[in-house]
Amino acid sequence: MDKKNALRAGALAAGTTLMMLLMSSPALAVTRDDGDDPGSSLSVVQTLGLYVVLPIALFAVIAGLVMVLSKSGDRNQDTGRRADAKA
Repeated sequence: MDKKNALRAGALAAGTTLMMLLMSSPALAVTRDDGDDPGSSLSVVQTLGLYVVLPIALFAVIAGLVMVLSKSGDRNQDTGRRADAKA
């Protein structure tokens, strides 16, 4: 019974994949939809700036804010812990 189920699942997956490939032909991408208004294309520098430099800069700013805010909060909490430990 186990081989039958595996064979059935494999045939179903292969059939589904084949149907998906046949239904999504690239020829349909040539025709434009109503209201489709693409903008101007980006240059290589603009693309790198938008998808590489900007996310890295945002990560650095957020990480810097977290580090600065966590260091200022640790000083107040450490003094309270040390006083409790000595007493």
